[in-house]
Amino acid sequence: MHLRPLGRTGIQVSTFTLGTMMFGPYGNPDPGECVRIVHRALDGGINVIDTADVYGGDGESERIVGKALRGRRNDVVLATKGNGPMGTDPNRRGSSRRWLVTAVEGSLRRLGVDHIDLYQVHHPDPGTDVEETLGALTDLLRAGKVRAIGHSNLPASEIVEAQWAAERRGLARFRTEQPHYSILNRGIEREILPVCERYGLGVLVWSPLAMGLLSGRLRKGGEEKASAGRLHWAPRHMTDERKLDAVEALIPVAERAGLSLPHLALAFVTAHPAVTSAVIGPRTERQLDDLLAGADTALDEEFLDRIDEIVPPGTDLGAIDVEYVPPPLKQPDLRRRPARSG
Repeated sequence: MHLRPLGRTGIQVSTFTLGTMMFGPYGNPDPGECVRIVHRALDGGINVIDTADVYGGDGESERIVGKALRGRRNDVVLATKGNGPMGTDPNRRGSSRRWLVTAVEGSLRRLGVDHIDLYQVHHPDPGTDVEETLGALTDLLRAGKVRAIGHSNLPASEIVEAQWAAERRGLARFRTEQPHYSILNRGIEREILPVCERYGLGVLVWSPLAMGLLSGRLRKGGEEKASAGRLHWAPRHMTDERKLDAVEALIPVAERAGLSLPHLALAFVTAHPAVTSAVIGPRTERQLDDLLAGADTALDEEFLDRIDEIVPPGTDLGAIDVEYVPPPLKQPDLRRRPARSG
């Protein structure tokens, strides 16, 4: 598998990253198989493992990854994420210094390691000053507990703000972004990917198979339906007619290219010059083997042009439910002036 530079960190990473959101009771409840998936990924040329404190519930994914890496820690660029809710206490989440320092210590303990290669802020936190967050992460870097820092799901304006804040205050700067990107959701091509290129950020894209819509198993009018779990997490995304129509149009493109639909989808996202690595999240060993078989696939211009015709560049065909939504879009009082009285 080819290696690419992770932004300007000096770290070389594989074009696929093993995502572990499916490790644990909400995906694959068999820890033994999850460990085998990690080992098979490493043997297949993947050198990046991506997890998060919230995956699997109460850090279970991190525990499984830690077990899998015993004796192989030095072979892996280990990435995890924090700031998601770890319980009902409102202070056990977010991007404050108080929580991030605690969250990193918890991740180190569950993973059984003395440092994290890439620590990512999982979601934007509008209630916390970015300088507060960067100050805490800078101290964690200086303490040797993390080697590089990044963010996930950040809007382009906040990526720029964080870069300026780091320069203005002499703080460590974010080195990576982890956004959602697939053939069906190309909105990040408008601003986020160009901004990442401008600041030299590595980009690890999540859900390149569009949460399973680009697996080739879910067909419009077909009998096979999305799993109850995926429908629960993303009901609009999994049933969006525009996306299902696009899948039907993409299948003959993949056939003409001599590829499966997942291999077409992965080759598409890794073809973008701003994308460093695609995060794949297999639930089983068989799924991993199928995805690894397409690791070095490259698409000719003919097929990239046809994809552009089906889903134009910079276009999101519909919501993905779980992606970040800025507060003013969810709270009417943040976008409406109060009515005058009298």
